[in-house]
Amino acid sequence: MSRRIRIGGIDVVIDGEPPAKLLADAFARREHPLCLCCPEGVPMYIARFGERHILKRMPETGPRHDVDCDSYEPPSGLSGLAAVEGDAIVENVEDGTTALKLGFSLSKLAGRAAPVAGEGAESGEAKTAGTRLSLKAMLHFLWGRAGFNRWRPAMAGRRNWAVLRKFLLDAAASSTAKGKPLAHSLYIPEMFDAKREEAIVRRRAELLSRAIQSNGNRRSLAILIGEVKEIAPSRIGARLVVKHAPRFPFMLADDVARRMKKTFANELALWDANMEWHLVAAATFGISPAGVASVETIALMAVNENWIPVETGYEAMLIERLTRSGAGFVKSLRYNIPAGQPMASLVLAREGGQSMAMYLVPDQADSAWRQTLEELIGESGMPFWVWDIASGPMPDLPS
Repeated sequence: MSRRIRIGGIDVVIDGEPPAKLLADAFARREHPLCLCCPEGVPMYIARFGERHILKRMPETGPRHDVDCDSYEPPSGLSGLAAVEGDAIVENVEDGTTALKLGFSLSKLAGRAAPVAGEGAESGEAKTAGTRLSLKAMLHFLWGRAGFNRWRPAMAGRRNWAVLRKFLLDAAASSTAKGKPLAHSLYIPEMFDAKREEAIVRRRAELLSRAIQSNGNRRSLAILIGEVKEIAPSRIGARLVVKHAPRFPFMLADDVARRMKKTFANELALWDANMEWHLVAAATFGISPAGVASVETIALMAVNENWIPVETGYEAMLIERLTRSGAGFVKSLRYNIPAGQPMASLVLAREGGQSMAMYLVPDQADSAWRQTLEELIGESGMPFWVWDIASGPMPDLPS
């Protein structure tokens, strides 16, 4: 989508990434370009990673952008972002990096049993404080930064695994965790091509040899983000096979597999019921002395055919109707907040640059849940639409 920015005192219309020289010159001047998606303009900044310069949204300015702008972000209080931004997610405008505080380990002591998926946390992996990102929350962070929680009609047919991989890696490139670049620990399989399989396997081996290293009796772990092809029983647990790396299975111990299926029963049910949907796995893993990938912690996320995260069948119905109507929207991401806590399902883009928060009230919602929702709606001050599922079919969509 084209956008207009003011840089070097000149208004420039760009489509995609701005010209590299334009950004490099502005970076040297320490200039803050203006995004002209709205009349007053919204300041942005330029980050440098190696030889690359990237135009980025200033922290806490997302709601100031027009709802159709690529830099728009709904008010953080409508999703789980408010609970982690500024603490578990810390942005540095000076160098363009984002520091992430993770609530899961990226290393393992030799001989210690693997943490069990879902143990003590609804998010599906080892216990995590609210001010640290769970594995699922880290996946939400990257998904949101890559823009795959937003939709507009022009995106139809333009998303595949190669596109997802590129933008997820770009999001990870500007993020740090445990004092080092997140991308150094991240394995996202390349799009499979039998003609290039040997080269792909070599690059994977090189990446994992850097990501998984021993330091005394402690061994570092890598992070997988991949589309699930199959979860099948194995002789001593389960075997996770991801698309685009079908000959590189990830093994799950029996207790990890059992609790994964319990914790992510909704995600598995949605994936199983919708043949065009995808199931995305985020997992920490190591490589055994036998050369086998072994999962330590895992989280699952169901996404629809357009790779938009979906939590329930009712939310899927709403997203499908909006997509068919040609509407644009931003799907809210839960991060660390539990499934039983109210948040906006999504924020709808409306004609005239307005936005509307859309809420779903589950049929089991009690009076306390409804009271919390009323407070959330009041605090946001945004126009809103509510579907109380217990009251009947979906209401008419806003014009």
